[in-house]
Amino acid sequence: IFALSVVSVLLKKKAQYESWALPLAIVLIVPMSVMSALLGVLARGMDNNVLTQIGLVVLIGLAAKNAILIVEFARQAEEHDGMDPVSAVIQACRLRLRPILMTAFSFILGVVPLAFATGAGAEMRQALGTAVMFGMIGVTFFGLFLTPVFYVSLRWVVTKLQRKPKPPKEPPAAVPA
Repeated sequence: IFALSVVSVLLKKKAQYESWALPLAIVLIVPMSVMSALLGVLARGMDNNVLTQIGLVVLIGLAAKNAILIVEFARQAEEHDGMDPVSAVIQACRLRLRPILMTAFSFILGVVPLAFATGAGAEMRQALGTAVMFGMIGVTFFGLFLTPVFYVSLRWVVTKLQRKPKPPKEPPAAVPA
């Protein structure tokens, strides 16, 4: 399920951007969110059950959403304003910082009651809430710092690969004897 989720995001964005680099910049943040969620579940001494895995699938979408906000604004700044990738991604991060943080904090605070639930069925709510809460904390922290790095790195790789090699110099013409 996880691989299918990531591949579907990758292929949809590949079709939208007509490039592999930008979707990779989006998808590369997903492992950070999954790692954060699993570390949170481990820290609370919980197991990786079905509800934890449902939370991980939710995190794939949320991690991709935050990365898309940054990548899309950076791409537009490059194409429409003629900015270089570094300036474009810095501007995109400045523009999208508040919406990303507001969404993340509201979501994290919304699942706190799940993560610390008590009573009947608390184990299920705790499993889902813990995975999503720690995953969102991780994707917010890592996403704001690593998505721009992934974007600039992949744009650099694409530019290097698209450069046409210089044609070899022709040897000097032989002088007839």
